[in-house]
Amino acid sequence: MVSKINLSPTASIVIFVRYKTNIMRLFLSLALFSLLMGSLTFSSCGSAEPPFCDTTCNSDTIRFTTQHPANPYIAIGMNNCSPDTITWSHDWVDSKRKLIFQDLTGKEVKINKNFMRYHFKDTSYVWLLFNDCITQQGFMVKLPYNKVSTISRKNSALNSIDPKFSVAENLVVYTDKGNLFIEDMETGQKAIMTFGQQVNGMEYADIHETIDSINVTRTHAWAKVKIDNEWVVKEKNIELK
Repeated sequence: MVSKINLSPTASIVIFVRYKTNIMRLFLSLALFSLLMGSLTFSSCGSAEPPFCDTTCNSDTIRFTTQHPANPYIAIGMNNCSPDTITWSHDWVDSKRKLIFQDLTGKEVKINKNFMRYHFKDTSYVWLLFNDCITQQGFMVKLPYNKVSTISRKNSALNSIDPKFSVAENLVVYTDKGNLFIEDMETGQKAIMTFGQQVNGMEYADIHETIDSINVTRTHAWAKVKIDNEWVVKEKNIELK
């Protein structure tokens, strides 16, 4: 048997008002939650660091040349928006030299022609310096035109393409986590500045976590380095020889 409850008009109104109030509170809570999530999403997107250089897809071959009777050149073929092959040669040799680009870097990278530097040494070799647009990691390669000399490649280059790395013209700088190695691209003369110890935790793909900045001229080397979680300055007068 079901009992029927008769409510007075006043009680019915009170119940209705409370019900309506609870519904409104629920809608307000949902609206506030949506706004909060939207704010967090926007904040997360807004805090993402932009790439070091523009990675807009470009299928055009990147080619560098210099004024010389032999017309030396270096060319990078692109495939699916990434560097695929690298070719270098000149008119005084019978054949071209060619490599898979990733053989020089050891991993896939994104490049931008405006963030690359080169130096031709007549018909002997060509230097190519570049940074990965995603990680900012620096690379440098020395490519001889003859097939006898060894190809030099470094994945720890501190290129002046990076605005925090000041390097004098015609010089290249790289590190092995314990030293700065400096070389003149034209003459091959070299110098070294040591950090005094290996820098623990150094990652070349995140170099500014341990090397904030450098300033290298033909006579002086300066670097701000994190050693044992402390930022210290290392500097030395150098002589290229």
